[in-house]
Amino acid sequence: MNKTIFNITKMDCPSEEQLIRMKLQNFDTIKSLEFDIPNRKLNVYHNETPGPILSALETLNLNATLISTEENQAVFAADTSNKQRKLLWTVLIINFLFFGFEMLFGILSNSMGLVADSLDMLADSIVYALALFAVGGTIARKSNIAKFAGYFQILLAVIGFIEVIRRFIEIEKMPDFKTMIIVSVLALTANVLCLYLLQKNKSKEAHMQASMIFTSNDVIINSGVIIAAILVKLLNSSYPDLIIGALVFLIVAKGAYRILKLAK
Repeated sequence: MNKTIFNITKMDCPSEEQLIRMKLQNFDTIKSLEFDIPNRKLNVYHNETPGPILSALETLNLNATLISTEENQAVFAADTSNKQRKLLWTVLIINFLFFGFEMLFGILSNSMGLVADSLDMLADSIVYALALFAVGGTIARKSNIAKFAGYFQILLAVIGFIEVIRRFIEIEKMPDFKTMIIVSVLALTANVLCLYLLQKNKSKEAHMQASMIFTSNDVIINSGVIIAAILVKLLNSSYPDLIIGALVFLIVAKGAYRILKLAK
């Protein structure tokens, strides 16, 4: 048994962890993966040489490099796939429900910030869904699901950008800042709940700091929408809402690109 340590500089949250797990799940030589997200390290316990594993990681464009390989006698715990499936289903349902909730109130309140944030929740849902549906599936099945999800996200991001541009040019009704704040606070609460569940069920190698990094993007986005709502009220302008919406659409597009890289 070998232990190979990889440095992955762009692995900054468990969304990337899920992508890496899916990418490596079909390697029969791999016995276990240990993620140290705060230090951007991945420990792989495997048989044979690490070359094919490094090649697979490089296709994700996360700046993966091999640090060291050594013999290691490791003892692994019993399979916890059922618990992992339950956890993935739970956070998937929470994220998907809030996608619909934020999308609805984003449209009703005329807020692009809420609409964009809802798509970020959808992007999280897609990552968890990919992890679920890829389990036990073939490589072709995993690739088809990933491609569909990636292109769908890009389509939504493009539509969002077009709508933002249209609203910049034309005179639009002011977004309801109160609805923006209330819905964003509720979405923030949902993200905290997901964080709690992930912390409670994570294996020992996934530190609390890693889980905090996982929710950092969502927390920043929720906070951004709240700040934008306050600025909408203070400046009597819809521009803060449009700006935060455009920024979130960029994040959604970036996530879609990573999913499409996984499908290759």
